[in-house]
Amino acid sequence: MITATAWVPRGYAAAFPTKYDVDEHELARISKLAKLKLDDANEDLVRAQYHNERDSESDDSDEEDGNGVQVSQSKGDADDDLREYDLDHYDSEEVDEDGEAVSMFGNAKSLAYHESNAEDPYITIPEGDEEDEEREELQILATDNMVVAAKVEDEVAHLEVYVYEDEADNLYVHHDIMLPAIPLCLEWLDIPVGKTLIGEPVDQSSKANFVAVGTFDPDIEIWDLDTVDCMYPNAILGQGGEDSKVNSEDGKKKKKRKKSKKPNDDYHVDAVLTIAANKNHRTLLASGSADKTVKLWDLSTLKCAKSYSYHTDKVCSLMWHPKETTVLLSGSYDRTVVAADMRAPDAKAPRWGVESDVETVRWDPHDPNYLYVTTENGVVHYHDTRVIPSFPEKTTPVWKLQAHDESVSSFDVNPIIPGFLVTGSTDKEVKLWNVLPSGPSMVISRNLGVGKVFSTTFGPDPEVGFRLAVAGSKGAVQVWDISTNAAVRRAFATRVAPIDGEVTERIVGMGEDSSDSEDEGGVEPGGETTHGGNGWESMDED
Repeated sequence: MITATAWVPRGYAAAFPTKYDVDEHELARISKLAKLKLDDANEDLVRAQYHNERDSESDDSDEEDGNGVQVSQSKGDADDDLREYDLDHYDSEEVDEDGEAVSMFGNAKSLAYHESNAEDPYITIPEGDEEDEEREELQILATDNMVVAAKVEDEVAHLEVYVYEDEADNLYVHHDIMLPAIPLCLEWLDIPVGKTLIGEPVDQSSKANFVAVGTFDPDIEIWDLDTVDCMYPNAILGQGGEDSKVNSEDGKKKKKRKKSKKPNDDYHVDAVLTIAANKNHRTLLASGSADKTVKLWDLSTLKCAKSYSYHTDKVCSLMWHPKETTVLLSGSYDRTVVAADMRAPDAKAPRWGVESDVETVRWDPHDPNYLYVTTENGVVHYHDTRVIPSFPEKTTPVWKLQAHDESVSSFDVNPIIPGFLVTGSTDKEVKLWNVLPSGPSMVISRNLGVGKVFSTTFGPDPEVGFRLAVAGSKGAVQVWDISTNAAVRRAFATRVAPIDGEVTERIVGMGEDSSDSEDEGGVEPGGETTHGGNGWESMDED
């Protein structure tokens, strides 16, 4: 199953990603992180043993025979059983006739040693050729895009980092990153996090290729996508990161705090459901959680700068305003959407209501006076932010669209082409929409064979503006070149580059998980339906 995907714009990925290098500084850092994990495991073990001992106190420790008479094994009988296996000499090494220890490599004395591999007649491949070949396999071209997928396979959680070669119609896994818990959301970052000393200002001209991952754990992990075979994240936002820090004054570790489920101002205490990076203030990262709070993180200090409680239920979607760079849009299971200025936490923020749990919120990138909201009931709402209701229940959208019969589990607005929307649903359908002045019109509906659709994201660059990455419950990623679809070409004829001759539709993808046992049924992959302007309801008053 793939729960989320994120594109990496062209030009940000390193041409030759580096291998993970464990130097002394890195070893000290991961040792602290590993010790924290071990301490947590020991605490859980002690707690489990304590409860087990309390449960066993009520039971009789001696066994009873068939007549109800208690019987016990004597110490001598137990010693005889142990003597049978000679456990006292379990770790003793065997010796030969000469009294020397017998090892797996008994003829080690006769082995030849060469200072250089070039002198070894059995090594025929030069070292340089092998390194050059491996370096070439890792190379990423300036015309390539990365696609990061949060995946769960056979109860193993990890990130798969794909490389998408548009001209070659090729999509392949470049490397992967193991995760400690099931990932729920991703956000790509263009700032080097954890690469400088804590508290140092970040060079605003610097470029990087990082990803922030929210999981069922309350911490946010930040990984460097240009490093292969990473063992530990570059930074952790949350209690896990706080516990790993060392007091700079006396060099002693801070006293570890007990994990609490009570919401606080310093870190999340429940699953992280959404993350939003501020493209203008690059050191700011917002996160929403099942603990009902929104946290604002300072990536230069790796600390929570402010905590907000605008909602009464889980916060599931966030997005920064494209022009008013301190305004954050948030959606919640409390069926409300809030647009709040993070500089004024005590001010009354505009709030809009919807008919069911919110799934996704998005600003319209081409006209930020408007916003989109998708819901669990399969409805898309389009709101004018200049019209603020007195109460959320009195909200009146510009229009609303019954896009699917089931939840709109994924939604995106094309950043390059105005009025171009995509919705994905647990009904396994992906639908493309053209927003006209008269309202939204469905262009095409397609089952891409990814199962229940959990992620639909448009390409971030003008060169891939008509590419759509789709993923879902089957664990497969498909990149659909929607400019090759006849219905899309008709709907966006003025915005699609003309192509001479017959156009063949392009869908580039990876194979699905064989472990998926879901009964997919329904329309065969590739089946499509085109429609006119049906399914939407205007909310304008006559």
